[in-house]
Amino acid sequence: MAICGTTLNTISVFRWHWVPIYCRSNISPCQQQRRELRGAQRASKVKAYYGLKSPPYKLDALEPFMSRRTLERHWGDHHHDYVEGLNKQLEKNDILYGYTMNELIKVTYNNGNPLPEFNNAAQVWNHDFFWESMQPGGGKMPMLGLLKQIEKDFGSFTNFREKFTEAALTLFGSGWVWLVLKRNQKQLAVVKTSNAINPLVWDDIPIIGLDMWEHAYYLDYKNDRGEYVNVFMNHLVSWNAAAARMARAQAFVNLGEPKIPVA
Repeated sequence: MAICGTTLNTISVFRWHWVPIYCRSNISPCQQQRRELRGAQRASKVKAYYGLKSPPYKLDALEPFMSRRTLERHWGDHHHDYVEGLNKQLEKNDILYGYTMNELIKVTYNNGNPLPEFNNAAQVWNHDFFWESMQPGGGKMPMLGLLKQIEKDFGSFTNFREKFTEAALTLFGSGWVWLVLKRNQKQLAVVKTSNAINPLVWDDIPIIGLDMWEHAYYLDYKNDRGEYVNVFMNHLVSWNAAAARMARAQAFVNLGEPKIPVA
């Protein structure tokens, strides 16, 4: 990049912010431009690539079904550590700078041979998605359009719930359970993934995600995974968020009828 005849080597860890400064002086536009650039280099070096997003509710809003203590430990410690770990990795790898989170996950998954950054990147995305998959006063039944799609693809809502619960309880070790929209098959499906892997790596569209890592439920339910899953389905899952995600998904996948209404 050249400014006023000066050639600069742009470095990916800098973001250039051009801010017009209006003052009475005899400084030429060329000199002013150089000053602004030096200021941007000092003040705008990127220290963090991704920030820790807060859940879309207060930390005690899911009680008594998910305690504030669990949110403080799970979001405040584990999720926070994934964000910090990812940022430290990205400081050492300029090649990955500038990707969206979705792109970063797919690139670092590396066709099943994950790069070192994959686990932290996927876990940051997974947790953001998990918090948004719940709401105070959640559970119950999906809204009409989404319910019809579930009934179409699973036979009944009861069948869907049984498949989702079975996937959660038969997941070996740590991982996640998802309701996804499969692009090629053009239908909903339940999938389970190990560790940090999520459906984005197969180009599926996640609709609901449930964290089955022990730290997600141990403080409230000890080793009773079944109770944790039942509470999620009965009292926590956000069918509002699911319906909104399905509505967006229909921009990419033509499901035909029924149409999913936008809230």
